[in-house]
Amino acid sequence: MCGIVGLFLKGKRLESELGALVAAMLETMSERGPDSAGFAVFGEGEDGRVKLTLRLVDVDADSVLADAAGVLGCGVCGQMRETHLVLSIPAEEEVKARFWAEGRPDLVLVGVGNRMELYKEVGAPADVARRFGLQAMSGTHAIGHTRMATESAVTTAGAHPFSTGKDQCLVHNGSLSNHNDLRRRLRRGGMRFETENDSEVAAAYLTSRMAGGLSLGQALEAGLGELDGFYTFVCGTAGGFAVLRDPISCKPAVMAETDDYVAFGSEYRALVPLPDIESARVFEPEPAHVYAWERH
Repeated sequence: MCGIVGLFLKGKRLESELGALVAAMLETMSERGPDSAGFAVFGEGEDGRVKLTLRLVDVDADSVLADAAGVLGCGVCGQMRETHLVLSIPAEEEVKARFWAEGRPDLVLVGVGNRMELYKEVGAPADVARRFGLQAMSGTHAIGHTRMATESAVTTAGAHPFSTGKDQCLVHNGSLSNHNDLRRRLRRGGMRFETENDSEVAAAYLTSRMAGGLSLGQALEAGLGELDGFYTFVCGTAGGFAVLRDPISCKPAVMAETDDYVAFGSEYRALVPLPDIESARVFEPEPAHVYAWERH
């Protein structure tokens, strides 16, 4: 079943409240996905630096930081949040850092970006949000997901969001019927996959199309002709936020827009905690229509 939430702020007024608002939205969707949860927050980036969100597996943060500094140099720093370490490195060390992280079996590279931090874990959504400190996070936009695993095991790796590109992530409710064929095609093009989840394939598809020069909205438009199944996607990039439902649109979805924000929820009750929701323009996104917003 699963639940999706998303919040894109049009200006600075609510940036300090972003995490608290999304945490409340995420908790409301617990009944749609009680076994695991995750979220991506686009906060303030730092010029010339990149953040790697790493999930640590039976290893302590201090030893990881020491090893990273030895490999990448003295410009490395990090912040530990529960099971995830956000490693900040000089941008010119990104390729080396990816190679280093992917070569360690006790590290899982969850996401990379100048602005994006991505967290996910097994557990009730409210507990996952609390463990990672979502309520205190600030930023311009965020997306989140509560999972009910109906086609695979309950694992942290299988939780959403999925990120296969820099400052890019996706959450998904539904099922793709042609994901195995797409996975094979994308692998031939150099994409790597960590799971058998069809949502990771959708994220990788968008990454591949954007790498070819398409915007997020254009990549989603292209997906209407290549992604077969029933789905709702909510996506985030460094400056963008987008929503797409398949042409049948059997999965529930509702959006709200005010002068301050655009919000998405699998159900209206996820939007109730938002300020001025009573005066928002509330609507159901149309099938096969890309809704996209950008902020620079």
